This record gives sequence, structure tokens and C-alpha cells, in this order.
Amino acid sequence: MDTIDWAWLRRTAAEVAQRAHAPYSGLHVGAAGLDDRGLVFCGCNVESASFGLTLCAECGLVSELHRHGGGRLVAVSVTDWDGKLLTPCGRCRQLLLEQAGPEALVDTEPAPVRIGDLLPGAFAVGDLPFTAVAHLNGEEA
Repeated sequence: MDTIDWAWLRRTAAEVAQRAHAPYSGLHVGAAGLDDRGLVFCGCNVESASFGLTLCAECGLVSELHRHGGGRLVAVSVTDWDGKLLTPCGRCRQLLLEQAGPEALVDTEPAPVRIGDLLPGAFAVGDLPFTAVAHLNGEEA
């Protein structure tokens, strides 16, 4: 992607945040991600009374990415419903890194940063035992 329209991604994330289910925290979060095919995918947070089951907006974004054939993310913006930028939590940084690689950008102030810089030393597929890596690649162990 040559040019990323960060303002548009932020607006899209804020629109999606309007649909979040956040009865406990009141924090409505939306995420918009651009893939390497130029397609945009979105997600919003869905809270649960059992807090550990809450789904972050980035989880919804990644689910949509895979539902539509799974390109590689190149840019992600996460906002509240007023468009205020939010930084992904640690769990979501890991999830996004695996869908994007360390070079993909996350919308932050004053400028976007690489996901790899938000999550240095990330656990990756290369850290898994050979048999697990082979399985993930569709190979026989």
C-alpha cells in the first residue's frame, strides 16, 4: 500500500465503535484494518459479564479478515466512539502481529508505529515445536 488514509480508517473505526456492546465498562471500541489487497475489515468490542470472555474490537476485525479470505493486514486504527485513538492491549498486539507481521502500522499519536515496536520480542510461529509448525503449514509431521 502506497498511501494509507489514516483519517478515513479512524472515522471507520469510530463508526464501528458505535455498535459495540459495552454495558460494563462503557468503553465502546472500534477497529478498522486495511489489508494488502486494499480491503478494509472492522470489529467492535463485545463485553461479557464474565470479563475474561470479553472480545476486543481487534478480535472482531481479525475474524472478519479471515471470513473474507484472509489477506495480510498493513494498517490498523483503533478508536473509541468519539474517534479518540486507543492503543491495542497486549493480547491484541499479539493477535495483530500474527495477522500482519512486525512491519504493519498501528495508528498512534503523533504518528503510526510498527506493530513490532509495540510488541518487541513477540512469540511467533517459529517459537513453536517443529510438529506444530508443520501442522500449521499443512505438512505432515
